Amino acid sequence: MNTTLPDAFAQQVASHRDYLLRFARLQLRNDSWAEDAVSETLLAALAKPQAFESRSQLKTWLVGILKHKVIDALRLQGREVSLSPQNEDAGADDLLDQALFVPDGHFTEQPADWGNPEQELGSRQFFVILEACTSKLPAAQGRLFLMREWLELSSEEICKELGLSPTNLYVQLHRARQRLRECLDLNWFSSPQAR
Repeated sequence: MNTTLPDAFAQQVASHRDYLLRFARLQLRNDSWAEDAVSETLLAALAKPQAFESRSQLKTWLVGILKHKVIDALRLQGREVSLSPQNEDAGADDLLDQALFVPDGHFTEQPADWGNPEQELGSRQFFVILEACTSKLPAAQGRLFLMREWLELSSEEICKELGLSPTNLYVQLHRARQRLRECLDLNWFSSPQAR
């Protein structure tokens, strides 16, 4: 019986643990839930190594498994997440809206030129800044944004899962995107030393 092949596979799987943990923490914003999701991912991968057919990179395959574990964790633990009151930051958002937009909905000033976003997406530094900006979002907004944009859940699934109205979801996603845009404007697009 050849144990070197399974041992080598186990070592390769384990080498991605730190990356998977960062991904899970960003999604779940709870260290113990993230640890659990990553542990379940690693166990699932090691339980069925034959499922990895080398059609993608090992890291990509593991992230695919982890996405399902994160969604499961959100479903199981969703009621335990402490969401900040909706009106807590409403005043700040209203002031921000007044400063950024004129009454007809257009920007008061043209946004900074973002260059060629497709080229920027290939940059590791951009993703570091994006991850930092995402982690600074209020917990409720960050969770909704990650569920919608990174886990690619539909609006209907998110509303059903969290008991939100579509309007409330839209408002929260708008606020999250607006804050991300501001953070990226400050820390990436208008900062030449960031690149």
